[in-house]
Amino acid sequence: MQSLPLGFRMTGLRCGIKPAADKLDLTLIVADEDATAAGVYTQNLVYAAPVAIDRERTPSRRARAVVVNSGNANACTGQRGLDDARRMAQVTAEAIGVEAEQVLVMSTGVIGQFLPMDKIEAGVRNAASQLGHTGEDFVLAARGICTTDKSHKIATREFQLAGRTVRIAGMAKGAGMIGPRMATMLAVIMTDARLEPIDAQYALSEAVNESFNCISVDGHMSTNDTVLLLASGAAMDEPLPSSEGFVFFRELRELCVELAKQIPDDGEGASHLMCIHVRGCICDADARRIAQTVAESPLVKTAVAGNDPNWGRIVSAAGYAGVSFDPDRLELRLNGTLLYRDGAPQPFDDPAVSRSMRESRETRIELNLHLGGAEANFWASDLTHEYVRINADYRT
Repeated sequence: MQSLPLGFRMTGLRCGIKPAADKLDLTLIVADEDATAAGVYTQNLVYAAPVAIDRERTPSRRARAVVVNSGNANACTGQRGLDDARRMAQVTAEAIGVEAEQVLVMSTGVIGQFLPMDKIEAGVRNAASQLGHTGEDFVLAARGICTTDKSHKIATREFQLAGRTVRIAGMAKGAGMIGPRMATMLAVIMTDARLEPIDAQYALSEAVNESFNCISVDGHMSTNDTVLLLASGAAMDEPLPSSEGFVFFRELRELCVELAKQIPDDGEGASHLMCIHVRGCICDADARRIAQTVAESPLVKTAVAGNDPNWGRIVSAAGYAGVSFDPDRLELRLNGTLLYRDGAPQPFDDPAVSRSMRESRETRIELNLHLGGAEANFWASDLTHEYVRINADYRT
């Protein structure tokens, strides 16, 4: 792991929200000085109390902390839920000596249950006394935000910017209720670059659009999804010059893509990561629409789960995506093998393609419309019996 951004301390611990004794359920990330903050949130009309709070507080140049609980979404909980989210911020502020308005709040878990505030308040005070800046602290924080995830999800970057060494580190969670814009996924990204709030918000929004908005497990948009960016500025004396903005954005986007891909790869019950690349389109929006339609087709997902190169399902899904194209010019490759072109199936070794799917975690689906130069990538999990079992048993 590369070194972490300067100016942050963090930890994760168990406060007792989750019944399992080995599951962490609270994370605290603290900026040593005022940090620039930006956020991108769910587009679901039904959104959780923490989302409402954080929308009011970003973008900002005065953020000092992010507190996260897992195991309870604090969504659809009315005024009490809003009061509890504000109380989480207040308790955190008191524990680290800042103002409540400088604290951002995130929650994830079961919808429609009230937070056990006694456990959370004790957990926050505990966490405030255990903050650190090591790789171990980073992993603990990443574990504290997980729910049905099989593993924590982290990524780091280190690069030169305006003559200084700059770092970005991010953690994310999500394995189910995942669909574009965004899904029950949380991510916190930290950097020691010095950013103005408007620049941080623009960079994060664009990076999310090319990463977290291009993933799907089940196409179900959550009430809680949030991506936060905190910039401490500890590695730079002056704000990032506009001439270097593209360098920072490139690194941020790549980190977001790395984190985002880990989510469907860890999708509930997933046996494959579907990597869908659509090109040759008139515009990027058309390419993404087709890629998303293919990614969210239950028939495509189950074919991939069964290692079945059933190309007809893929071509059919592309055809109902709402994008105009000539089917006779469409080309489809699966794991590099040409399956369909010129409006007709192409000869291929069915058992060999099936074997390539079975032997690799990633299944690559490539579609070319031969209309223009626009393209898009999309990542999704397949759909297995295990996904059904996990979600049927989620509350029981």
